[in-house]
Amino acid sequence: MRMRHLPFRLLALFVAIPAHAQDRPIGFLTPSKNIACQFFTDNGQGVLRCDIMNMDARPRRPADCELDWGHAFEMSAKGAAGRICAGDTVMDTSLPVLAYGEVWQRGGFTCRSEQTGLTCFNAMQRGFSLARGKQEVF
Repeated sequence: MRMRHLPFRLLALFVAIPAHAQDRPIGFLTPSKNIACQFFTDNGQGVLRCDIMNMDARPRRPADCELDWGHAFEMSAKGAAGRICAGDTVMDTSLPVLAYGEVWQRGGFTCRSEQTGLTCFNAMQRGFSLARGKQEVF
């Protein structure tokens, strides 16, 4: 196939989709389907991102964030965890459910699903606990 015959819009779609976006996502949903987590590899390092859809209260958005604030949490395998400014989501209903009481592990991350919420941490014991009523970074 010769590229010059593709319509410009179609060519733009090929360019805009990163290679990893075509792969099946790696991660899970909590049983309530209120929290979704996905594992990514970024420059050879593992990254875990979890998004919480419904919270009792959202924190105030910082002035330097022009996107959504409060619902997305991210950490690297050996770094600190924190809320991130994000205009997208890792919510994907095709992800498997991590049942209450079960543990998910991948790339140095450990997450435990409980009826009271989700707790995830990395090899440095840094992470976050997410629940509708409260979100904490540690």
